[in-house]
This record gives sequence, structure tokens and C-alpha cells, in this order.
Amino acid sequence: MLLIAIGWLYVALMMAVAEANHPNGTLLGAVFTFVFYGLAPVALVLYFGGRKSWRIARERRDAQSSDEPDAGGEPPADAIPPVRKEP
Repeated sequence: MLLIAIGWLYVALMMAVAEANHPNGTLLGAVFTFVFYGLAPVALVLYFGGRKSWRIARERRDAQSSDEPDAGGEPPADAIPPVRKEP
């Protein structure tokens, strides 16, 4: 999917260059062409296309960080009650 996004950005960049070099074209028009035909659609597609993988990674990370002992074999600090001295 990333290869398609790079290709689309290249096409949008070439459209912007053609807009800037046209006798009736402007540099501002070229910038708007690149932003609205290139960056905005690619950003939306990558954002919505990557949400599933982000969710899966988050669930995997949450499953690993459950109440299991850490690498040293010690239980989490909040699992040990504090020791109080008698007055």
C-alpha cells in the first residue's frame, strides 16, 4: 500500500509541476494541486487503512502487559501491600 501512496504522490507532484509551468498557471495553484490531489487523499487513505493494524498492535501490547511478573521474576509493585509499623 505504501508503494501505491508513493506513486500517487509522484503523480500529484508532476501535476503540480505542470500547473506551475503552464503559462496560465500559478505557483499557488501548484501548491493547492499538490496538497488537495496528493497529500490529503494519501494521508486519509493511510490513516484509515492503518487503523486496524494499530488496533491489533495495541491489543497485543495490552495482552503482554497484564499482571504477569516482570523480567526479574518480581510481581508488580502495586501487588505487594505496604508494610506498616505498629505505634
